[in-house]
Amino acid sequence: MKSSFDKIIDSDTPVLVDFFADWCGPCKMLAPILKQVKDELGEEVKIVKIDVDKNQPLAQKYQVRGVPTMLLFKDGKQVWRQSGVLQKNDIVSTIQSHS
Repeated sequence: MKSSFDKIIDSDTPVLVDFFADWCGPCKMLAPILKQVKDELGEEVKIVKIDVDKNQPLAQKYQVRGVPTMLLFKDGKQVWRQSGVLQKNDIVSTIQSHS
């Protein structure tokens, strides 16, 4: 039985997962950048936010040790990973290179 997370990432549309925490300053900087990415790419990407404090087993499964950490999935496979805040254009070009 697949978890709901597995169902979300098992998509031919790239799925960008943002592992974040409420207490994390850089995570707050990343949030509006991800909104701009979604505004630019629209249906070309799904963006999912995962609170590491509320979803510790998932954070452990993907070995998320620092936040923010972004993982990009395509067809259920992790194709890219980056920790820290990136600029919108870097995120957009990464997603487009995997779509």
